[in-house]
Amino acid sequence: MKRILLTFCMFGAVVSLMSQTLEPKISFNEELFDFGIFKETDGKVTHRFEFVNTGGSDLLVQNVTASCGCTAPSWTREPIPPGGKGYVAATYDPAGRPGAFRKYVTVISNSNPGSARLTIAGEVAPKPKTVEDDYRYEMGPMRLKSNHLAFGNVMNTQKTEKQLEVINNSNGPVKIEFERVPEHITIKAVPSTLSPNETGTITATYNAPMRNDWGFVIDRMGLKINGVSDRTYSLVISANIEEDFASLTAEELAKAPAVKVDDTEFKFGTIKEGVKVEHTYLLTNSGKSDLYIRKVKASCGCTAVQPDKDVIAPGESIHIKTVFNSAGKLGNQNKTVTVITNDPRNSKMILWVKGEVVKS
Repeated sequence: MKRILLTFCMFGAVVSLMSQTLEPKISFNEELFDFGIFKETDGKVTHRFEFVNTGGSDLLVQNVTASCGCTAPSWTREPIPPGGKGYVAATYDPAGRPGAFRKYVTVISNSNPGSARLTIAGEVAPKPKTVEDDYRYEMGPMRLKSNHLAFGNVMNTQKTEKQLEVINNSNGPVKIEFERVPEHITIKAVPSTLSPNETGTITATYNAPMRNDWGFVIDRMGLKINGVSDRTYSLVISANIEEDFASLTAEELAKAPAVKVDDTEFKFGTIKEGVKVEHTYLLTNSGKSDLYIRKVKASCGCTAVQPDKDVIAPGESIHIKTVFNSAGKLGNQNKTVTVITNDPRNSKMILWVKGEVVKS
């Protein structure tokens, strides 16, 4: 009996060994390659990872995938017999990616195990910055770091200043003037005339009390360069104007208005493209003094009907009607209606319009 059991065990081991030997097996000469330091201007770099089929049947590389910035444009695609060789080429594109990197390439084959991971690493020395890199926006003979002066959050009682760097990228002088300047903005170029290759600044002062608006607002103005006006010579100026509640005392806060809404979300479900849906929000002043509706603004695709009253007494309610037009809009929709009030604890309330639009 012992001999019989021993025979069976030896037979099982032999069968298992034969099964393993008959399977294809991918064996790489290396699984990590370091390119070292190279310049961004050198362009793409490639390394070939070579492998051998150390198994007992044909090996087939079925797919190769790479992480961001890395590609595997070529590999051995025909079946590789036992003892045969193949390769996987990994390419890294350094454009816009200065600094150290470590990327992975996953190789899927009929080997056991069925996947292998290769690694490429290195460090990209950044290319020297040009005038065009630092000053991305071109306006005739002049370049600017931006065409947008973003003031960010500005209190409604505040005057604030912002600067924008410019450079004369030509061989002659550049005179800078401004046109269509809104009255709440004061703007100047320092110096007003730039010598060749000279840098300067455009300095703008934003007068929020004079703007007399609320929330995110945008203004556009023009530049005149060497006496020439062009529609592309324009600046965008933006600000998010908020009410200044910093001076309120604890007693004033206790007596302040408070805005409440019956539901901040209107879900219209699923509708066909081109259908309009309507909803009315109920806003209530649950505070102890008058609530002022400063502004009601809807995002693209929505319209919000201004309420009949913009001063709401304590305990009083108003309706804000919203219409969503689904024409030209497909898929999930998340639209907003922004209500700005003098509630110091919730001066900006976001009301949502949500649903899905399908083809009609």
